[in-house]
Amino acid sequence: MSHSAEREAAGSAIAATTGNRAPRRVGVIGGTRYFGRHLVSLLRDAGAEVTLVNRGSAPPPPGVDHVRADRDDEDALTAALGDRTFDAVIDQVLYTPAQAVVARRVFADRTPRYVMTSTMEVYDPATSPLVRTTPGVPVTEEAVDPAHWPVDLDLPWHDPAALVRHFGEATAYAEGKRQAEAVLAAGRPPFGWASVRSAHVLGGGALDFTGRLAHFTGAVAAGRPVAVHEQPQPTSFVRHEEIAAALVAVAASSSVCAVNAASAEPLDAVGLSELIAGQLGTTARYRPAEGADHAPFSFDRWYPMDTRRAGSLGLSFSPLGSWLPAAVAEAAAAITAEATTTEATITIAGKDV
Repeated sequence: MSHSAEREAAGSAIAATTGNRAPRRVGVIGGTRYFGRHLVSLLRDAGAEVTLVNRGSAPPPPGVDHVRADRDDEDALTAALGDRTFDAVIDQVLYTPAQAVVARRVFADRTPRYVMTSTMEVYDPATSPLVRTTPGVPVTEEAVDPAHWPVDLDLPWHDPAALVRHFGEATAYAEGKRQAEAVLAAGRPPFGWASVRSAHVLGGGALDFTGRLAHFTGAVAAGRPVAVHEQPQPTSFVRHEEIAAALVAVAASSSVCAVNAASAEPLDAVGLSELIAGQLGTTARYRPAEGADHAPFSFDRWYPMDTRRAGSLGLSFSPLGSWLPAAVAEAAAAITAEATTTEATITIAGKDV
């Protein structure tokens, strides 16, 4: 496919999802790993002028402007951006209310649209007494209302280790996201804001740096028992290409709200293990989870997401069964490729000795 055809295909894909074309000038903060890379390429191939903002840990893809700056340093970020303005900004790495305060000030006069990549972990009832879920009832966006969520800027948001000591790792992450959303929504925001609360992202094989699906796939393939809770609760998942497209869709819209992004069907750790086993032609084995010793995506509490708001905004996500088998195949292929590379390295080292 020619580059012009690729651009047209990307633009058509966005239009099909959003009813709109991609914004013409887009700033992406982060965007160098996993679905962030797909997000940047999707925007670029749709004809957008993309500026990638990060600390320089990874170069941008061809055809993308690059601004090197620490997003936590307000003065440095302002200086690095110069006179750039954007039709929309998509923030992939907004984790704390302190970062949101900086974002509001730096981008107030630079963009009319600010979209934050958030997470379903804001609904985890184990991370806040203010979050309440009802088993069997998918969680709607109203369960965490940014306009009324309390913000405490005196917490050690600039010191991740201190924050984890204060909250614990899971709560530090979830509460950071909740309070970041609250800062964006507070008072009279300087731009139209939205947060996309992503389900657990799967797919992409080796691109998935989290290793969570690879953990499941590798364990089942090797016959190792998967540690699951006695009554594992389901969770929500989304395909990595589709969360990228959803972010572009929300950036192209005028909605001012939080929106859940997920395939509609929840799945628990046993269901995921059985799907993997069926695809690999083997049998999944299990053992009881004990404390923190449990497989990724095994939960003892309920918070799968309701996706009706996404549907009302024109966002659509493929049924889980239509893409998860391919994601498992990608994970299995990545495991095989890594094992082959490791074996080859050991063989070469042995010959060198």
